[in-house]
Amino acid sequence: MFAPTRIWRKWHVKTNLNEKRFATVSALAATALPSLVMARGHRVEEIEEVPLVVSDALESLNKTKAAVAALKAIKAHADVVKVSNSRKVRAGKGKMRGRRHQQRRGPLIVYAEDNGITKAFRNIPGVELANVRRLNILQLAPGGHLGRFCIWTQGAFKLLDAVYGTQDTPSEYKKDYFLPTAKISNPDVQRIINSTEVQSVLRPAGQKRVKRPFTQKKNPLKNQGVMFRLNPYAKTYKRQALRNLEKKRKGVTKAEKAEKKASAGEAFLENLMAP
Repeated sequence: MFAPTRIWRKWHVKTNLNEKRFATVSALAATALPSLVMARGHRVEEIEEVPLVVSDALESLNKTKAAVAALKAIKAHADVVKVSNSRKVRAGKGKMRGRRHQQRRGPLIVYAEDNGITKAFRNIPGVELANVRRLNILQLAPGGHLGRFCIWTQGAFKLLDAVYGTQDTPSEYKKDYFLPTAKISNPDVQRIINSTEVQSVLRPAGQKRVKRPFTQKKNPLKNQGVMFRLNPYAKTYKRQALRNLEKKRKGVTKAEKAEKKASAGEAFLENLMAP
């Protein structure tokens, strides 16, 4: 669209509520996979487990010094150091428009009750906080990339089933919402296909089909088969045209017969009237 800075430009597209919830729970599931978390660039080599669940005492911290000490104790401070080292001045005119610096994302701390935790962690670069009842897809998957490094308090982790429900029990916070059911119990499809049980009942592979090295182009206006592939209605249209032509022919023959009968009758009358 021309002139994207106009006020009437459609900046946002409505997303269905169930789609947004599906995206959120998918991003939540991805935070529990170490491979995806490391693929995003988070430094989680020294932490004990993924997802990382800590005591509820973390929610009562109200000093930045204590928050940094807590991150060092659970060996998550390396991710904060990575964020500090990544801070750089933005290239281009964005420097003049309130977004002068760029930096990576650090850990996301998910809490159940705010007893000072937001005040303690708000000044640490790259660290973000979220209430478990109001999880944000933009925080769980920044830039559309799954696998954010999340630090959960024990109360927040226990509250997940109540917030999003399970496959059997509905959510307490979202009306009639169940977690999406997995289509297959074993996601390793390649192993299933190559298993002896599946391979034993398959038909043997046939001869390899060799495609021509070139594609022969045919004119659909002259070749009916190509036209029918391009336009499935062409067959119906052609049949209809043939029927109309046949009806027209029958109508002409009927008119000719009627004309002949009329001329024969006139000739008979003329013979009768002749002296």
